[in-house]
Amino acid sequence: MAFTLVLANAAHVKNVPGRKTDINDATWLADLLAHGLIRASFVPESETQDMRALLRTRKQLVREKASHIQRLQKTLEDANIKLDSVVADIVGKSGRAIIDALIAGDSDPAKLAALADTRIRSSQNKLREALSGRIRRHHRFMLNLHLQQINALDAAITEIDREVDVNLAPFRTGVELLTSIPGISTLSAQVILSEIGTDMSRFPTAGHLISWAGLCPGNDESAGKRRSTRLRKGAPWLKTTLVQCAWSASRKKASYTQAQFHRLRARRGAKKAVCAVAASILTAAYHMLKDGTQYRDLGPDHFNRRSKQQQTNRLLKRLADLGFAAELTPIPIAVSL
Repeated sequence: MAFTLVLANAAHVKNVPGRKTDINDATWLADLLAHGLIRASFVPESETQDMRALLRTRKQLVREKASHIQRLQKTLEDANIKLDSVVADIVGKSGRAIIDALIAGDSDPAKLAALADTRIRSSQNKLREALSGRIRRHHRFMLNLHLQQINALDAAITEIDREVDVNLAPFRTGVELLTSIPGISTLSAQVILSEIGTDMSRFPTAGHLISWAGLCPGNDESAGKRRSTRLRKGAPWLKTTLVQCAWSASRKKASYTQAQFHRLRARRGAKKAVCAVAASILTAAYHMLKDGTQYRDLGPDHFNRRSKQQQTNRLLKRLADLGFAAELTPIPIAVSL
């Protein structure tokens, strides 16, 4: 006998507290399903689940690598070596060369400074001052230990990237579409598609997708008073990626996303503004994946064109607050023959 399996959200089907048994739970779920009150949770197809597992693991490995880099820096600080003050990336080309020399037993500041790439901004004098420390055997052991972990994590991340590229065929078109949105890189597009998939028919509207991602304000009202509008948890893996993309998009010059960010930041603050930009990015991604259309930027003057009368009233009110009375006279538009 064929049947449809429905994965319910436990928070949506919770029974009255104090009546919890397996039998009561089963009866309650059957009653809810009979009345059509259970909404099926989003379960992507196997290809999307595989891509999601790979990219979530990649993000966890990147976080672990960042932790080891911080421990590496702490070990250098303990040895009174201020490498991070003269080198932007302590595990970059110059940083690794200096750390390898320290592990090998070289502690002469002049020799260590000579290993740095000539293109770094810090002078040789500053490098020698920063590399004058008290390196001991214990420090060399810890540096070598953390550097081995970083190298192992780099190798694992490279393997994951190779596996993602092999399995990218069903998502390649979607990645090409999403990377045209300001702030979205190839990796970010892959993460977004691994979380929401390529089939947008499972979300009736863009608002449903934004709500599922947890990027819409909360609705907490009682006795006519709004108590909180904070975002709910939603999909944390997707939300964090979109917020990172939104920060990048807010720096895109002469773009709609930058105009939206600065417009909202003045009234609501940077955090709420960047969440609104993230919601706009996800809205654009929804329609692009659903209709197969390219991204079209609305332009930095979109809000001025959309609310010309509102802007006029706001400027008049501002002049009145400053003690001036202004009378508006439309400028005649020249018509060229």
